[in-house]
Amino acid sequence: MEVVNALGRRKSAVARVYVSEGTGKITINKRDLAEYFPSTILQYVVKQPLSTLGVEEKYDIKVNVYGGGFTGQSQALRLAIARALVKINADDKKALRAEGFMTRDSRVVERKKPGRPKARRRFQFSKR
Repeated sequence: MEVVNALGRRKSAVARVYVSEGTGKITINKRDLAEYFPSTILQYVVKQPLSTLGVEEKYDIKVNVYGGGFTGQSQALRLAIARALVKINADDKKALRAEGFMTRDSRVVERKKPGRPKARRRFQFSKR
């Protein structure tokens, strides 16, 4: 099997994934998964598409991720892994879509408007 690549985005995070046959090692920005995401919840989010299909020990995954925070990066990585697995085997798409891993979450931060402290928050009204 050759190397399969895919792209995942979430908020302002972008993850590029390179999947090849191997032993289940996930390397993110030249660091191990547990080192890059110390939180077990974020590690779980990243591994969700693999565990859904039961192929955790079958593929080595190399990742370049940038932008956003750790939550956005982990969810961008989940989407990228799911897309790469579909490129490898198109029959897996139905199972991954049922779990919601094939849908790009398009919600991003709303911009700040002029004359306001935040996007929608207004300064406190004073009658006098």
